[in-house]
This record gives sequence, structure tokens and C-alpha cells, in this order.
Amino acid sequence: MGRLLLALLLLAAPALAQPRETLTIGITQYPSTLHPNIENMVAKSYVLGFARRPVTAHDADWRLVCLLCEELPSLENGLAQRETTPDGRPGLRVTWVLREGLRWGDGTPVTTEDLRLTWEAGREAATGMGPAEFYRSAYEFIAEGPRRFTLRFDRVTFEFASLGDFAPLPAHLERARWQADPRGYRSRTLYDTEPTHPGLWNGPYRVAQVQPGAAITLERNPHWSGPAPQFRRITVRTVENTPTLEAQLLAGQIDMIAGELGLPVEQAAALIRRTGARFRAEFRPGLIYEHLDLNLDLPALRDRRVRQALLLGLDRAQIVARLFEGRQTVAHSSVNPLDWPHDPEVRQYPFDPARAAALLAEAGWTPGPDGIRRNAAGERLSFELMTTAGNRSREAVQQVIQAQWRAIGVEARIRNEPPRVLFGETLSRRRFQGAVLFAWVSAPEGVPRSALHSSEIPSAERNWSGQNYTGFRHAEMDAILEALPVELDREARRALWRRLQAIYAEELPALPLWFRQDAHIWPPWLEGVRPTGHLNPSSLWAEHWRAR
Repeated sequence: MGRLLLALLLLAAPALAQPRETLTIGITQYPSTLHPNIENMVAKSYVLGFARRPVTAHDADWRLVCLLCEELPSLENGLAQRETTPDGRPGLRVTWVLREGLRWGDGTPVTTEDLRLTWEAGREAATGMGPAEFYRSAYEFIAEGPRRFTLRFDRVTFEFASLGDFAPLPAHLERARWQADPRGYRSRTLYDTEPTHPGLWNGPYRVAQVQPGAAITLERNPHWSGPAPQFRRITVRTVENTPTLEAQLLAGQIDMIAGELGLPVEQAAALIRRTGARFRAEFRPGLIYEHLDLNLDLPALRDRRVRQALLLGLDRAQIVARLFEGRQTVAHSSVNPLDWPHDPEVRQYPFDPARAAALLAEAGWTPGPDGIRRNAAGERLSFELMTTAGNRSREAVQQVIQAQWRAIGVEARIRNEPPRVLFGETLSRRRFQGAVLFAWVSAPEGVPRSALHSSEIPSAERNWSGQNYTGFRHAEMDAILEALPVELDREARRALWRRLQAIYAEELPALPLWFRQDAHIWPPWLEGVRPTGHLNPSSLWAEHWRAR
């Protein structure tokens, strides 16, 4: 009997030793598009992190690194050179060299012609690609062979080595589509009409199957030239309702929940307390700014006193303590205390409903018979309050905000939408009628030009590119946003950042709520995932993920 048992165990050992080949990940949003250069959405960045690579990115240690290039350009190594632009201004000539052996998933080499297409499409306003200022400033693209390219900039900036979202597009597939109709390109791109085409992807994985609104399945890219990923298949499943997402994790239907778009911290903490060692969790604070964007085209919200009253009427410290177990940091501007430009002396708005009421009265809003304030024309101080449908945490926050604003005579009408609709249509086309609760994720010392500069207000003329959804216009803020990138002296930049935060805290184009922690929940057998806490998601390094 003992020998029989030993033989059975020996026969079973090879099967037990088989490495895990699949990984199923849960997130709470589905991308509105898979095009890497159109619209910004965390869900898209996370999914595309597996399947495509930008030229440069910030890693988990917040260092700028090469992903597709051989070496970061600098003045010291000669890849960056100061020069004078044709119109006589100080400029930069910056060169990157692509790594050897890069290929798209159909075997076509990644070359400078792919980057030329990105540059040309970005320079054409009708395409609707951002960031617009980058493409405006990069006034010339020079291909010095299939792997070496140079951009000439009409300004000298401290962030010249970073290419941000400037990533190659497969020219052999996308150029003809773009040239045929630049304005209609965003609806005709293969990234949305045929996303499983292998030639669209240059990362360790390629998109193999798409279930719109539900899941995206990725498989190994046979033409990937970097370290071989362990998992044969990765499925990213969208579950917009966070209790359902947790239930699927407990039922084994998903292996992990990505912190970039996962459970709220209080829900994750309760889960870990209940399940013990069944899962691993990492709570990572980062450059994630939860806030309320306000549509400043609405007459009531255009008045700065009303915006200040709305913030004074919110007990953010109590919300953080009660709803988030104190794990979030109350925000007083859009700059995180983890980032060096943060000004600890920036103006703060403590909970003060009496002061809020006084400001509203000063602005001409007096209580009506139902408690909601009215102006001289009898119009109620009432507007919509929106967020991503199914996010239990945000929906709970909405209820508190609604109650606290009602206490000062403001009516907030809750109306929520699925994330792909809210971000893909309502925000980007500025169709919201009040306030929207969501988060910005930024890079270290990320200059918020796209969200605050008046030229970045989305419009039909720009094919709805830009992220200044509030419609904020402020001449001094525009000047600071233009001066910050070109100021090379750190202390001088600090002074500009301090003034930026002062204007933000005074004008309140958006209402700061808190800086978020992300809760990353993994199975105990998964190794190698390194949350970044900023704009570039952990999936950009998925080839290093391993199962024990």
C-alpha cells in the first residue's frame, strides 16, 4: 500500500509542478477606446500596458527610464542639444534611438516611420490627439534611419527626455486610414474596428479577444524581443460594481484585483481582515487626485464665491475618517504632498457651513421655502452630481456630499453613468450639467497644462481633445503653465508651483477632495508586480510577473 501511494504521488508530481499559464485580473472600468493616443483613461492605460510600449516611462521608483529606446537623451551625452529655432528663440534638438529588434505583433519592424505617423497625426488638430502643446512645440521630426529619430522643440524644458504619451503607431496599418479622413480617424482606427489585429501591438502581449464592456483577453506576442513573459494568457475582466468584483475574487473567477482600478481601500481592508492569508494586499499612496470637476459655463458655478462655499460645506476630514478608515489624505490643491512641488502653506478650506452660507448669501442665493437657495430670478441653486456608476465607494461619497450640500441650501441631483460613457462622451464633450466626481492620475512633477490651460478646453474644432473639462480660463494660470516647463532652475520652478497652487486654491476650478491610496490585491503565488503610484501603470512591466 505504501509503495502504491508513493507511485501515485510520483505520477502526480509533474502535473502539480506545471507552471500557471493564465492570469485573470479584475478592474472596475472598461476602456472607451483602445487607441493609445486618443482620450486618457486609466482603464485603457492599464490594459494597453500589457500590449504596447511607449518610448519612455516613469518606473515604480519614479525614475524616468527607456522602454523602447536605448538611452535617455541628455545634454551631457549629446543626444540633447540647445539650438536656436528658425524664428530666433531658444530651442532643443533631442534624439532617441530605438532598441534593436523591436517588432509589431505581425512581425513588421517598429521603425521611425511609426513615430513619424504619430507626430503627423498629433500635429493635425482635426485628429483630436493630445497633448496638443507637445505636438505644437515639436515643430520638426527628423528620421535619421529606421531606429534613430530627432525632434526639434521651440522651447527648452526640464522634461525634454520624456516622451510621455508620444508612442509609435503602426504606420503600415494606420497611415492610410488616418490620411483618408483625419477628423473621422478616431472612429475608423483599427484599434477600435479590429483590435485583435496582431500588427497593432508591440508589447509582450497582444489583444487576442475583445468582449465590449466586459473583458479583454491578451496572449503572448511571439515577436516580442524583451524578457519572455510567464503567463500564456491574461484576461482583464471589467466588473463595474465593486461588491460583485469582490464576490468574483472570493469565488475564484478572478485571480487578482488591480489597484489602479480596483476596490476602494476600506472595502479592500475589510476583505483582507476577513480572509487572512488567502490574499496579499498592498496599500499604495500615489499621485491620484480625487476631486469634483465643475462645469464653469453654468452661471451659478461661474461665481467663485459659490465654488468656495461648496468646498467649505464639505466635511472632507470626516468623510475620509468614516468612509475610508483615515487612509486618504485630504487635498488642498491638485499637487500631492508626495510630490516635491507641493506647497504645505497653500490655502485650506476647513469645514465651515456658516461661512459657506454667508458666501452664498453674498452671491445672491437666499433660502427658499423648501430650504434650497434661490437667486433674485427665483432660480434654484440646483445641479447634477455625477460619477462612475457601480463604484460603491464613490456612490457612498456622493450621498454624503449631497446631504452636506443640502444642509447649506444646495441641491445636488445624482445621475451616474458607466465609466466608458462618462469619460468617452459626457466629460470629453463637456455635456455634464454640474459636478463630476473622478480622479486624475499624474506623473511625478506633471505640469497640469491639459487640465487647466484655457487652450485645452475640448471643442468640436479640436475634435474634443484636451482635458480642461471645467472650461477654466485664467490668464495668469495660462502664463504659469507656459513658464513651468521651460524653467530649468528647480527653486525658480518651486516658486511657480507655489503660485499655481495659490491660484488653484483661490479660484477652485475643481473642488479638491483627497489624494487616494490604491489597494492592490494579489494571490499569494503571484510575484513581480510593482505598483507605481502614478500615471504609468504596473502592467508596463508585466513581462516580469511570475507565479511561484
